[in-house]
Amino acid sequence: MSDRAPSKPQEQGKRARVRGTPKGRQVDPKAREEIQALLKGSPRRRDLLIEYLHRIQDRYGHLSAAHLVALADEMKLAMTEVYEVATFYHHFDVVKEGEAAPPAITVRVCDSIACDIAGAHELTAKLPGILGKDVRVLHAPCIGRCESAPAAVVGQNPLPHATVEKIAALVKARAVKHPAPGSRESHPHKDIVSPAYVDYADYRAKGGYALAKSCIDGAKKRADVIAVMENSGLRGLGGAGFPAGRKWKSVAAEPAPRLMAINIDEGEPGTFKDRFYLERDPHRFVEGALIAAWAVDIAEIYMYLRDEYHGCRAILEKEIAALQANPPCKLPPIHLRRGAGAYICGEESAMIESIEGKRGMPRLRPPYVAQVGLFSRPTLEHNMETLHWVREILERGADWFASQGRNGRKGLRSFSVSGRVKKPGVHLAPAGITVKELIAEHCGGMLDGHAFYAYLPGGASGGILPAAMGDIPLDFDTLNQYGCFIGSAAIVIFSDEDRATTAAKNLIKFFSEESCGQCTPCRVGTAKALKLIEKKKWDQPLLKELSQAMMDASICGLGQAAPNPVLSVMKYFPNEIT
Repeated sequence: MSDRAPSKPQEQGKRARVRGTPKGRQVDPKAREEIQALLKGSPRRRDLLIEYLHRIQDRYGHLSAAHLVALADEMKLAMTEVYEVATFYHHFDVVKEGEAAPPAITVRVCDSIACDIAGAHELTAKLPGILGKDVRVLHAPCIGRCESAPAAVVGQNPLPHATVEKIAALVKARAVKHPAPGSRESHPHKDIVSPAYVDYADYRAKGGYALAKSCIDGAKKRADVIAVMENSGLRGLGGAGFPAGRKWKSVAAEPAPRLMAINIDEGEPGTFKDRFYLERDPHRFVEGALIAAWAVDIAEIYMYLRDEYHGCRAILEKEIAALQANPPCKLPPIHLRRGAGAYICGEESAMIESIEGKRGMPRLRPPYVAQVGLFSRPTLEHNMETLHWVREILERGADWFASQGRNGRKGLRSFSVSGRVKKPGVHLAPAGITVKELIAEHCGGMLDGHAFYAYLPGGASGGILPAAMGDIPLDFDTLNQYGCFIGSAAIVIFSDEDRATTAAKNLIKFFSEESCGQCTPCRVGTAKALKLIEKKKWDQPLLKELSQAMMDASICGLGQAAPNPVLSVMKYFPNEIT
């Protein structure tokens, strides 16, 4: 028998309150109509969230609260899921209730290391007063145009060798779209931003896709092709350097269905090689992807392209459509996904999270993406340039590629060279070439009046070395003993007009702003390191202790490599901090 007292009848006149509307933000009918129009005919899948956020941003210039609520309702997602993704990426402008929308035109001035030494900060300081309040001016992390520094972007229109006058002219003309190759659109450097490229018809006419067709039609054996890739010595060219053939064999041993994720995020400051190849010969890497997909028995291919490469995206959309309309052989489904401005998405597991429509936060490992990757399936992850070489290696043979090196190294490397040289750009050179040889043989020497002082051997995270150490072969593993690495082969050259301490501050600021914030060692460590090196006298014992904690405890390569510039300065440039 219950000892609970019986409930009393509700007092007369006292009624339970009934809510007229559900809790939370309500969907605005007009916003719902606009979202439904943007998504017309498209599936409401969770992994397409970022693609749909781009549609809203492109159409309206920002993401209003009303549109986010309507999108969440349309996709049957919690508002928090949509909001956390929208606010994670730099290229989405979230506007809350009562806030003003950003101006219709945004000018982004790159302030990463190559553009910084070319005068980017002067541009950023002058532009607001000249362009006025109706144009938003922002500093931006590397936009992948370091060879033509300083670089800026007006809307989605890139501007190499930027000046105040050139930027103002594009703004006045409201030229905010990347000009298409062969179009009549006016641009001060159209030959640079929209070079002629090999389209599908031309590529097929010159023997393109014949190798992929022979593989898929059964003329070649998977084991034989993988063996050639292994013997060639080709390693992953996105930075990690894992042997390509071994990766194919490893993923092929995992249970089906298997997927492929191609990393074209290329956010490492100083790197622009992938863009260079995409703008000129896009089908070469696509054919490499098809061959790899056949060799590993891949069910679907996902390409992840950084958002800054609007011209490359237009090329890929057009050329993939041409390939699919007239295929040379049976094709797996190919999906092109668009990044949204997040350096961390260059990390393979963060990229996979982004492809799935989430925040680009690295995963804890194990399991590795080869085992549990995209959509929890075994995934073959490759940098775009790695696949660019597949066709030529298979046609010419493993020995051809392996014999190209110098100083005991194997293969070829596409060096992205920027800074104080006469001929910056992508230079194809033997793996193992030294930076002094690279400058002399490929870059036309130093700029007049400049003496070689220092260099970054592997972009922002690869450390800083003095000119006196310019005879070290540039390749995987050759720089490790000096506290550096080659990574994506982004070489930035400094002269006697530059200082390693200034470069280190620029790089640490970049890492601090680009940390995803997931792990404390990286989130707090990069911010703390920046404060410490901004002081006139560096607290070297504390910086070393902090660096060690970041390297030991950070989840991914960003936090683990971020201390390299600071450690390099303390080790090789003590005269600058004493």
